[in-house]
Amino acid sequence: MARARVTKEELSEKNMHFFALSIETKNAILVLISEDEDQFGTVAASVPAIDPIRIKPPLSSVLLGHRNSTVARMLAERLAKKSGKIGLVSVYLKNISEIEASPTITKIFEKVTTPRREAQKEVGREGAFV
Repeated sequence: MARARVTKEELSEKNMHFFALSIETKNAILVLISEDEDQFGTVAASVPAIDPIRIKPPLSSVLLGHRNSTVARMLAERLAKKSGKIGLVSVYLKNISEIEASPTITKIFEKVTTPRREAQKEVGREGAFV
């Protein structure tokens, strides 16, 4: 991977509008999820389990904030396990509770972290952004 891959998604559901941005580098992925507009929120980080023989959950911690720490930490752990890279997730909710927004946040998270066929083709091109 020569350059970072950037992916943007939007999702509207049940009068909720979310934005997601993913920046993937060789060793880490940063995902920003926010309600109504691009904002930086509670940040959680996770590293994948090192020992492939033992089944252990990824190590994670909330780095900044507390409002949406449960969903940010859960998604950071999922990201580290799924990618095998350091996972950083920021979640900013303005008007909706974590519990109410979790299903929609999970959907947009999956959209922004699942590689598309076009993205896989563009990885080889220098300076390609998706």
